[in-house]
Order: sequence, then structure tokens, then C-alpha cells
Amino acid sequence: MTEIEPLSQPLTIGVEAYISPEYARAEADKLWAKVWQQVGRVEELPKVGSYLTYDIQDDSIIVVRSGPESFRAYYNVCAHRGRRLLDTPEGKHDARGRGRGFTCGYHGWKYNLEGENTFIPQRDDWPCGLTSANNGLTPVKVDTWGGWIWINQDPDAEPLRDYLEPAASLLDHYRTDKFRYRWRRWLVFDCNWKVALEAFMEIYHVPYTHPEFNQFGAQLGWAKAQGKHSNIGFEAPKGLEGNQGKVRIAEGDARVSTAVMQNFIWANANTNTTETLVDVANRLEKELPEGTPPAEVLQYWMKTAREEDAARGVVWPTIPPEVSAKSGTAFQIFPNFQIGHGQNNMLCYSARPYGFDPDKCIFEVAVYQLYPAGEEPETEWEYTPEDSPEWRTVLPQDFSNMAAVQKGMKARGFTGPKPNPYSERSVANLHHNLATYMGTGEPSELT
Repeated sequence: MTEIEPLSQPLTIGVEAYISPEYARAEADKLWAKVWQQVGRVEELPKVGSYLTYDIQDDSIIVVRSGPESFRAYYNVCAHRGRRLLDTPEGKHDARGRGRGFTCGYHGWKYNLEGENTFIPQRDDWPCGLTSANNGLTPVKVDTWGGWIWINQDPDAEPLRDYLEPAASLLDHYRTDKFRYRWRRWLVFDCNWKVALEAFMEIYHVPYTHPEFNQFGAQLGWAKAQGKHSNIGFEAPKGLEGNQGKVRIAEGDARVSTAVMQNFIWANANTNTTETLVDVANRLEKELPEGTPPAEVLQYWMKTAREEDAARGVVWPTIPPEVSAKSGTAFQIFPNFQIGHGQNNMLCYSARPYGFDPDKCIFEVAVYQLYPAGEEPETEWEYTPEDSPEWRTVLPQDFSNMAAVQKGMKARGFTGPKPNPYSERSVANLHHNLATYMGTGEPSELT
């Protein structure tokens, strides 16, 4: 008997999680204070004393490299009167810098990288009243995996590695720690953070939101629940069952269609490809005879690109076919981070609340790739409005749905989202796990 996969039946989701101010406020204690959140890359804090801040609703966290191989995290608040130690500059993504410790700009209290208080003006005015138990910074759990830094505000939280399974064991093959930013952008959207994230959690929308991709073959996909997390992938053509990742072979003359597709993605999205992949794709028609089967075109294209990258010091990970098939195109790490993994590039999204407003969110997009040592580009988080030409043409098509969905959620005639049980199971899984934390909103049977 075939085992029924979790959440594979038709379900509907209530709109409370998207539009309720009370739900948005409850997330602070029930969700964000309990989950592991990705806050940055290890290489963003290269030296002892390098720090960054991460804000989630009312909480602000300082993450600092406290030693050559160690990180610490603390609430960004002085123990004296509650002033934030680090302020985010106007228009910036976060506060960053490097120092030997932190000094409160209000009354001058000082803390070292271990969070210990090292100076209090007129300390004698508190006879026997100030101790290490009450005058230092409050720690937050911090750990690393995959090249990312993660924090958890729950002192009793399960270890990061356990939390990330089974995603971690599959994605370890991709050596995501070796990747570096190609570009990264952020903005504030007029929609709930779930609406924004869900726009990228399935392939069901591709033929309709991005109709220009239809020229490259059927855009059909699957989604699977993976415990707290989920993943998605393309349906692979016959004979290419191991290819359920980002690398696509279109119909027709695969030599030509591959080049057309790679050039289109490079020009209109600047995401799921690299200069090497584009360059080799543009030579396929010259280097392979007419009539070469698609599977052989794919093999030659990837083998050649791998070899040319290796010659310049870029070593791709070797991914077993069964791992590629099982891991698909992207993993959604609960609750708010998507890793679009690949052999030599990645596309990642994250979304989080903008304060307590259920109708707004902070949305981040980052593209990564492999570089020769020392040749990584210098990047920073760039605030990029949704109408900026920097987004090219593909991502704005996704953006156009977000505010419209948020408004539609409030319509009297809308009875709740009804995700496709096969290709949008990731959406149902997100809300199934949200309900575990929030105590409400479990997807119900569609009748």
C-alpha cells in the first residue's frame, strides 16, 4: 500500500495568520522568541570584535565574533536604563562595526565581548547592589550552520542542527559555507511576511506569473513536507529524473534553448546562473553536433562549466544524483528563510515582520555563488524599492502579486487560501507548523 504523504489532502487556511493584528503581536512571544532565525553570514563578521544587529519586532540582537572561532549574541540593550547600545543608521539594514566591546551612549556603561560589564560611572553609589548577575548583557543562543549565523531567544531551544533536520543533512552536500554574496537587496513590502515568503515557496505560479518561461518547457513542480521545513522541485523530464534542481533543459534543440534560457535569466533576473554557465551555454551550438540528446547536452554543459571554473580556482561540490533529486530546487527553513541551493550558485529569500503591522514586512533577497579565494565581490545590503530597475524584470512580476494578495485576504468574499495539495504543500506545511507554535490556524479539510 502506498503511504500517504503528510498534508497531501485538500486543505484550506484561515486568514487570521495574514491579517490579524492580535495574531501578529502574539507571534513575538509564541513564534519569534522560540525559533532559530538566520541573521547573517559568518564571513560578514571576519575579525574578533566584528558585530551586526538583527531586529525582530520589539527585540534587537547583537551578534559579535568574540574569538577566532566563536560567536556570541546578546540583547541590544543596556542593563542600566534600557537604552539600545547600537542604533541602526537611517536607511540601513542593520548596525555594523568592530570594537573591543560596547558602550552605552546614555550613561557610559561598558561591556566586553563576553557581555560582562567592565565600567559603571560612580559604581560606589550602588553599595553591594550591582553584581555580574544583573549588570551584564543578557545572552541569546547563537550557532552556525551552512555558513550562516543563527540565533534563538529561547534558552531551552533544541540544538540548531537538530532543528534544521532533515534539511541540513541534504544541504550539507552543497557546501553552502563556501558560497559568497554576489548581490543582496532588501525592502519593505505592503504585505504580511507569510504572503511574501509564500510567493517563492512553490512552482505552481511560474507559468502564469512568469509566462515567458513557458518557452523553455513545462514549468511543473512538486512540494513536500520535511518536518518543520519543506522543499520544492521541478518535475524532471523522462530520462532526467535526477535533475529536479535549478538546471533546466528546454524542449527542442537543447543546445539552442539552453543558451536562450541562460541568457534570459542572466539579463532579466541575475539569479540562478553564473557567467561561466552562460558562457558555456553560448558555445553549445558550436561544440555539440545537431541532434545531440538533451541529457547529453546537459551533461556536456555542466561538465565543461565545472572544468572551466575549476581551472580558475572555483571547485563545485559533487552532488550524488539521488541527493539532487531529493533536495529539489529550494528548502524552506521554518519559519522564514528559503535556501535555493545549487552546485555553483544560490538564491535565498527571507521575510520577517515590520514591527507589529500585519500588512507590512521586511523582505530580503540574496544571490550567492562560488568565487576564487580573494576574488569575492564586496557587497552590502542595499535598500531597493520594488519599482527599482535594479530588480530587472522577473522578480517584479512576483512582487506585483504581494500587495494584491494582502488586500484580497481581507475581502468579505474570500474564504481562505486553498493550496494545491501537490505543488503547494509547502504552504500548508508552513501553517501546520505555525499552528503548533501559535496554538491556532491549523489548516482544515477543504469541504
